[in-house]
Amino acid sequence: MPQIVLVEPEIPPNTGNVARTCAATSTPLHLVEPLGFEISDRQLRRAGLDYWPHVPLTRHPDWDAFHDTQKQIGGRLVGLSRHATLSYLDWEYSRDDWLLFGCETRGLPEHVRDICDVLLQIPMPCEAVRSLNLSVAAGVVLFEARRQLQT
Repeated sequence: MPQIVLVEPEIPPNTGNVARTCAATSTPLHLVEPLGFEISDRQLRRAGLDYWPHVPLTRHPDWDAFHDTQKQIGGRLVGLSRHATLSYLDWEYSRDDWLLFGCETRGLPEHVRDICDVLLQIPMPCEAVRSLNLSVAAGVVLFEARRQLQT
């Protein structure tokens, strides 16, 4: 099953909502620090409701620690970025993919984009909108991967 990775998320409710989606789908969630909030943040807990015990959650102190873990486990780094040209709908997902999402204000850092196996985008016809909400983007991509993998 693909795993979701939030790289330096900043907004507690977004992370909580992603966590709720991960709980509902039994999808591992990785949080790469620094976080823009405390993990015990009231808004974070509220957004995740009482589902937090059902979230397969791993925290990583920084990108290098996460990347070391990912290399040991294996799998492809699939970055989601407005800098990509390939649609998330045109990619063939694998069970061992790591779906990487950057922070809400800056997206995926360049050094992360540079090492991804592929960069994907969620096409949006309105050019005035730079990005979707983090939790919406994660849900859209995760459910497309699950649809393709028939899980």
